[in-house]
Amino acid sequence: MPASPAPFSPRARPLLAALASVSALATVSASLALALVGPAPSGAAAKPVELDPALKTLLASGNLRDFDGACATAVEQGDGPLLRLLQQRLLGLHPAPQPLAVMFANAEVLLRCEAPDGALQVLARISPAAGAERIQWLVMQWRAAQAGLNHQVAANALRRLAAGNLAQLESLELPVSRRQDGTAVTRSALDLLAGHLESLGQRQRAAEVLLSGTQPGAVNAARLAQAVALFDGLPAVEQDRLLELALEQAATAGAWGLVGQILDQQLALGQGIPERTERAAERRLRLSRGIDDAYAEWLLGRTAELERQLRSPRSPGGHAPKSFSDPQP
Repeated sequence: MPASPAPFSPRARPLLAALASVSALATVSASLALALVGPAPSGAAAKPVELDPALKTLLASGNLRDFDGACATAVEQGDGPLLRLLQQRLLGLHPAPQPLAVMFANAEVLLRCEAPDGALQVLARISPAAGAERIQWLVMQWRAAQAGLNHQVAANALRRLAAGNLAQLESLELPVSRRQDGTAVTRSALDLLAGHLESLGQRQRAAEVLLSGTQPGAVNAARLAQAVALFDGLPAVEQDRLLELALEQAATAGAWGLVGQILDQQLALGQGIPERTERAAERRLRLSRGIDDAYAEWLLGRTAELERQLRSPRSPGGHAPKSFSDPQP
């Protein structure tokens, strides 16, 4: 029976780790070359492919700013093989332990490099204590999970941000996209958590999250109506109570379109129960008349204003210059 190989000495292990890193980088470079030029023709001798010198320098000694710029270029050009190479190198660029600022910056560049799962891997190497840094860590964790459509991780990050008080998520606005001018489009973390739970099939818990909102107004009215839609088997009395509260808040805010939607929801839920259907239908009709009356009043005022603006230039108060033929006062 052959003898087992002797284990490596502790002094040799760092060197072996370094050699493994070099070998991994060489493997990635070779993979990129194969992706760029394709496999060698059958029967032809494989020829080594030289990477661009600037790319080789970047992979060997580039910093996060260099990688950020290279990722932006690769994304803009749609260069998938280059983007994958940059993503893989970024994962090993700053292995733990590192200062938190370095880890956050590394994860940020991975996000911009379209590698949300890679950003989550980097963030998993740290766990800041309670405070501002932990909040930053959880928000970045949510951003990475949101970008990668990882609803479970995203929901967990938001629950940890809530720290047992879901209502405090209501005022936390998180970025979900960017406009053409570069400004961020945000949504309340409370609504985002409900959305993640609904995507996970946890409709009851999503509804409970929506009901934890405390700020009255049109936004909360929409949450109440959505919660009623998400709850399975909610008694009719409770449905009416929540929808009446939603109607009150929407009407107070003057959100008549939302009021109409909630009344339509009441009408749909009341199907098969004559008294509920009749009541909802009557209120919906009154609202429609009220909206029509308000619109008619606005239209009359607008028409009068247009008539004033389009009044004949030569009529009293008109803007035409006086001529000798005009009657004198």
